[in-house]
Amino acid sequence: MQFADLNIWKYLASIVDIALVWYVIYKLINVIRGTKAVQLLKGILVILLVRVFSEWLGLITLSWMMQQAINWGFLAVIIIFQPELRRALEQLGRGRFFSRSSTQDDDNQEKTVEAIVKATDYMAKRRIGALISIERETGMSDYIETGIQLNSNISSELLINIFIPNTPLHDGAVIIQKNNVSAAACYLPLSESPFISKELGTRHRAALGISEVTDSLTVIVSEETGGISLTKNGELHRDLKVEELKELLTREMLIHTKDKQASSARWNWRGKQNG
Repeated sequence: MQFADLNIWKYLASIVDIALVWYVIYKLINVIRGTKAVQLLKGILVILLVRVFSEWLGLITLSWMMQQAINWGFLAVIIIFQPELRRALEQLGRGRFFSRSSTQDDDNQEKTVEAIVKATDYMAKRRIGALISIERETGMSDYIETGIQLNSNISSELLINIFIPNTPLHDGAVIIQKNNVSAAACYLPLSESPFISKELGTRHRAALGISEVTDSLTVIVSEETGGISLTKNGELHRDLKVEELKELLTREMLIHTKDKQASSARWNWRGKQNG
């Protein structure tokens, strides 16, 4: 009986051990998510795969080269990932690595929503074209790199000033990352869907395009009509009122689980879509 109990405790310890390792990996992924480190990790994965296949196929020289890259890769990872490692250690020292302040996050999200809605309302009344994309779970670093880096605190005044016609940054998209204006004048992929209304221009096609490849929320203000639209998951919702825009952004961006559950019901409505 004692031997059986000992085996049970070993199994439980193994399960806890594996669960803790996976949790630490999950938190590390959250730290580097949306940064250049993600692309570097993909490169490391490619090296490991090439090493395995070269060994399997008997490619001695290539296998030796990949092994050397792996042997010296530890030092390279420390150097390349220095910003991410420093941020993780800072969070660990502050006791925030395994926890998050939901109250502070909610406050930041609410400020972001207010700034976007206020700026959108101002620009829609004056028919100032705008394209604002909000990063969520899927990183948008590749698209941020196509624009002008700002890394500024978000405010309605800043968003309005960016999109004023004939200014250096007005052409392109603004990308909001972690409640900050990360970059402006960014290029977004255009949707190639044949079902898009012919009356829609480049801004709407870019908003749909980015919503098809990421889980971002994108707000569009039409320069011709002043109409407000929003895209998510390949869906275009047009002719939104300011109150509707605020409601949708609030439901989608607030962190609490009840708000996320409520958002799914909201996105099932059949409003004006795709013309």
